[in-house]
Amino acid sequence: METLLVDRDAGIVTVTLHRPEKKNAINGRMWRELIEVFDEIEDSTDARVLVITGAGDGFCSGADLTDADNAENLQGGVGGALRSMRLVGRAALRLHELSIPTIAAVNGVAAGAGCNLALGCDLVLASDRARFTEIFSQRGLSIDFGGSWLLPRLIGLHRAKELVFLGDIIDAAEAERIGLVNRVVAHAELTEAAHGLARRLAALPPVQLSISKRLLHQSLSVSMADALEFEDVAQVMNFQSEDTAEAVAAFVQKRPPRFTGR
Repeated sequence: METLLVDRDAGIVTVTLHRPEKKNAINGRMWRELIEVFDEIEDSTDARVLVITGAGDGFCSGADLTDADNAENLQGGVGGALRSMRLVGRAALRLHELSIPTIAAVNGVAAGAGCNLALGCDLVLASDRARFTEIFSQRGLSIDFGGSWLLPRLIGLHRAKELVFLGDIIDAAEAERIGLVNRVVAHAELTEAAHGLARRLAALPPVQLSISKRLLHQSLSVSMADALEFEDVAQVMNFQSEDTAEAVAAFVQKRPPRFTGR
């Protein structure tokens, strides 16, 4: 990997965007490497949780508009530009469709596609130094990396429009107030807070977490009746699993459960 640092430990995969001299702006190579890592994680039997963070003092300043790879695609006319943007969309969809829980540990600026990369994770922890901006309009662009889908669901349509239209920068406290992030922690405590949360998630039954994640993702596109039917079928499957039996046994025996994913 040229643009990412990938660490695997006890079921936790930590991906660090690693272009600190550019505040981790995403070039063509990073888009492809993100897709590669997401695909590897989805195919892995060991990965339980993904943590995404940035090197240096920034999380991700968005797409690198000066990148030679991106520029070459744009010079290819509509076809080249569309291929480039479909790469961006593919990375966003791969992240969204990961079956394991994902955590963004936002250590600094998260701008444009970098902001939506963070928001595309299941949980967002922010350093008290973090800043967020949907800066697209300030660059003559419209929103991408799934932001048009994510923002209204996270903070409501009117607030989403305000952030996108104006492209204002908001600090971590405001992001927490409006529901953009789950929690703000002191900058020095961010890494441990993210990995502490990851360890908690990694200790839970992976299949059942994956099912709950899928049910929540589809909740806004199905009827109540369909949601209940999907829940019923999922619970029937759960009751046949070793992990559910282990959870019941651990409760009766007053001990911590040991989940295996079976």
